[in-house]
Order: sequence, then C-alpha cells, then structure tokens
Amino acid sequence: MEAVQEIVNPKAEIRSKIWMPKQVLITPAALDEPWGRQIYERVQALGLPVQELKQNRLTGLRGEDERETYRKAKSTLAIVTAPPSALKLQPIPPSADYQFHLAEGCPAHCQYCYLAGSLQGPPVIRTFANLPTILNNLVNYRNPNQVTTFEASCYTDPLGIEHLTGSLAETIRFFGEQENMHLRWVSKFDQVDGLLNLPHNGHTQPRISLNTDFISRRMEGGTASMEARLAAIRKLALPQAQGGGGYKVGLVIAPIMPVPDWEEQYTYLLDRLEQTLNFPCEFTFELISHRFTPGSKALLQEWYPNTIIDFDESNRSLKYNKFGGKKYVYNAATMTMLRSFFYSELKRRFPEAPILYWT
Repeated sequence: MEAVQEIVNPKAEIRSKIWMPKQVLITPAALDEPWGRQIYERVQALGLPVQELKQNRLTGLRGEDERETYRKAKSTLAIVTAPPSALKLQPIPPSADYQFHLAEGCPAHCQYCYLAGSLQGPPVIRTFANLPTILNNLVNYRNPNQVTTFEASCYTDPLGIEHLTGSLAETIRFFGEQENMHLRWVSKFDQVDGLLNLPHNGHTQPRISLNTDFISRRMEGGTASMEARLAAIRKLALPQAQGGGGYKVGLVIAPIMPVPDWEEQYTYLLDRLEQTLNFPCEFTFELISHRFTPGSKALLQEWYPNTIIDFDESNRSLKYNKFGGKKYVYNAATMTMLRSFFYSELKRRFPEAPILYWT
C-alpha cells in the first residue's frame, strides 16, 4: 500500500493524513504543458521519484489479480493530458449543471467507492496537465443569463491531491474571475489552509463529506478523521477577516447507511456539526443514501474482501438509469425511515440551511 504521511495540527491536536504516491509518472505530452511542468517540479520538490515516460500511454500497472492491480495503481500518480473527449461536458444533476475533471482516480480507500467500475483500467490517480485548456473550455458552457454550476469532483477528490498538483487553487482563482460561473467540489480530506486566502469572490462552494465515526473509520481508509473534516469545514466557512476562507460551504452526508445504532450515531454527528458551525455562515446539505451497481459490487468485493458493507441485493430495490444501467438502492421503507430522520433533524437544527436533494 502507498506511503501515508501524518501531520499534526498543534492547535486542534487532530492527526491528518496526506497521500504520497510511491511513484510518479509523466507522459511526454504532459511535459509539453506548462501546468504539467509545474506539477512535475512540485512533486520533485517533495522528494518523490518521477519517471519520464517515452510514450503517452500508461503500462505495467496490472498485477496478477485485481487486488495487486489495485495496490499498484493506488500508489501511482500519473501526470497526463486530458483527452479531447474531456472537453465535451456532460450534465450532472442534481449536483451541478455540468461536470468537468481536474483529475481521475482518488487516493482514498472507500469500500463503497462510486468510481469502482466507472473508470477504465487500473485505478491510477491521473492528474491533468492541460489545466488552462480545461478551464478556458468551461466558458463555452456558461449561460449568460443565469449562474451555471460546474462540479469538479465526480471522478476524483481534488483536495486529496492538491498538495501534489495545485490545480484546485488555480481553478478557484479562475472561477473567482468569471461571471455567472460557480464551482463546486467535495472532499474527505482536510488540507484546506492553502485555499483560505484565495480571491474566490463567492463563486466556489467547497463541500466536505461527512458520516458517522463508525463508517469513516471502517469504510473510508486513508481519509481525514471526522474531527479533522469538521475542523476543515469550520475553517472554510469562517470569514477571511477571522482567518477563514469566507466560503458558502456544503455538507454532503454520504453514503447514508442504516448501520447498527445508526440513529444514535448520526445524531452524534449532527450534534458535533452544530458545535462546529456555531457562528453566522451560509451552508447547504446534500443527502446521499448508499447504492451500488452489479459491476461495482463485484469489483469492490475483490478490492475489499473483508468489507462489512451490506451488498445483499435481496434487501434492495432495483432501479434503472436513462441508459438502462442498473443500481441497487434501499427499499422504500428503509428510504422513508432514513429520509424522515434527516429531514426532521436538519430542519430542526439548521432551519435556514437548504437541503439541496435526497437521493
């Protein structure tokens, strides 16, 4: 497994993890990009080994089985260029109007990972060197008459690799200069200090993914602790005059699961969230229940053979997307129970905070 470096926040005494790959690969096309060279110099300054590839393809990352392939890929950062297809943006409701990608692949080890099976090949973390091209292309999708929202974390956790790339901060600066364009991203990491003084002009909404301690500790390997994430969301929401980021923040509670004592555990999480955001600030909620596809289930059970996640399809309802793809969600009774709890608790505790959606 890849090396994980621990850092200590002396004020909060919260131990956090940052991902450090065992190897960094860079393609010739990425080296030709000024932003690619910036990432190259950044990882070199961190003392990481960088291999300059002779071709624009990633090879040699497969192992003898899926678990070995997973281990090799998850310890690799590849600096590549986004293909032309990445510039053809797709809608991503209910999260945003469009999705775009700063990277593909995630350094975390979430046993329910929604990326499993949705990206081709080994789960290498690929960061895109042609960032200016990606950002300038977004303007073509802007609605001049109303705010257009863009989601940057569908295929990666951009904060989890920000110390290696700097791409998230650059993207926040870009959106800060645009009219009628807002950026959204979500993370399970907490290294937000480098984002606090940016001129975002209210055009970026950072969101932090929250869950119970039980789920985060058992199912979200390599991520920041819940205490660290709560501390991060507080930093982001505090006014810049008070040393914070001055962002309108978001709380993504996901994936919601009816684990043993779930009501007590989520109550404790919301108690801590009340204590965290105990000052005037704007924030929203997004509520996402656990779901899986047949393909992701098979792959996740190979990656995490000892997982305690309930993948029993007999306890689920089968749904189809508009392309005919199948996914398993909780049955109607379970969904109603979970949804009622969260809507009741959030409206009582945070009456001014919109719940953007339940899914």
